[in-house]
Amino acid sequence: MNEEHKIVVEEVEAVEAPPKARVEVEAASDTFERKRDYLAGFLAQKPTADPVGGEGGTLQLAVIEAIKEIFDPEIPVNIYDLGLIYGVEVTDDGHAAVTMTLTTPHCPVAESMPAEVELRVASVPGVAFADVNLVWDPPWDPQKMSDDAKLELGML
Repeated sequence: MNEEHKIVVEEVEAVEAPPKARVEVEAASDTFERKRDYLAGFLAQKPTADPVGGEGGTLQLAVIEAIKEIFDPEIPVNIYDLGLIYGVEVTDDGHAAVTMTLTTPHCPVAESMPAEVELRVASVPGVAFADVNLVWDPPWDPQKMSDDAKLELGML
């Protein structure tokens, strides 16, 4: 069972080099066609600009952020999360229209709140004209509040 294995080493003076690959230049250019570059159209495209106005545009988002800085004086929640803002529309030329309501028609800030909203919206860079429409229909109710506002007021 104990067979001995011997490794035999043979020393040589030199090894013959393997043959080199030969490519004929004329034949290669004749047989290979340039494949269509699928990235050419993609790389030539110009980046699309973010929409300024309209639904989801950068200007509309900036207007909403400005409105979120206005708080109801009786409730420690901003008027956007409170559900007092029914709509924010912004055109590409910078006309902002805000549709809003108040908690009740007899709200103590009924005269000053729409003016404050108009002032804040008009101060947003890119807004050329701000228009605030105060509506009473549909009437505001606590279901219009965001979940964050309900959590802040202990309603969740």
